[in-house]
Amino acid sequence: MKLSLLCFGAVFVVAVCFQERQCAVCSMGPEIVSRDDWGARDPLLRENMTNPVPFVVIHHSYMPAACYTQEGCIEAMQWMQDLHMINNSWNDIGYSFAAGGDNRVYVGRGWSSVGAHAPGYNNRSIGICVIGDWNDRLPAESQLQAVKQLINMGIRNGFIQENYKLIGHRQARDTECPGDALYSEIQTWSHWSEDPTLDINSSLAKEGLQPDPRDIQDTPEEHNAVKRQSNAIKL
Repeated sequence: MKLSLLCFGAVFVVAVCFQERQCAVCSMGPEIVSRDDWGARDPLLRENMTNPVPFVVIHHSYMPAACYTQEGCIEAMQWMQDLHMINNSWNDIGYSFAAGGDNRVYVGRGWSSVGAHAPGYNNRSIGICVIGDWNDRLPAESQLQAVKQLINMGIRNGFIQENYKLIGHRQARDTECPGDALYSEIQTWSHWSEDPTLDINSSLAKEGLQPDPRDIQDTPEEHNAVKRQSNAIKL
């Protein structure tokens, strides 16, 4: 009898410890790759954003394609920054963050800088790009978890409102982004909002839906003539 109780107790302790470890993993933030570590060019201009923001906007890159190694994701980040700064004449890469298939999150404009990714939401949202084309298939679950962990990190650190609204890029403008498959997926997430204009509880949310004079491009005088010597894009 004593042996049975001891065995039961041991199993119970192991189960509790396993659950605690699982919860700890869920609450942990993803591995963050800084701008310096992915070789970002300095922004032409940085405009401060008021936190916490009421919106999170999900994107896919479409191009570049999905990346699965840190080296590949660094190349993708540099490609996107080149596209946005050289071809679009924006201040910087448009997104706040990008999630790679290597399960790392790459810093774009970060938590507190106005983005250039979604009309009407740039000055009131965190824009997260899931690198890849997600029209016909979903990213790996681990890549999606990295996005969720990033959002939770933003809430814990006061950058995102606890009652934030989650939307896909196509809800802000006429685009297929974030891809059909990924858009269907984020509709199952707890904070997804079919119509964020129905949110009557957040004055910040209402303000965020007003026209933003910075949308979607940055100021017209921004031009960057310096191309990467090693990886200049050709479109």
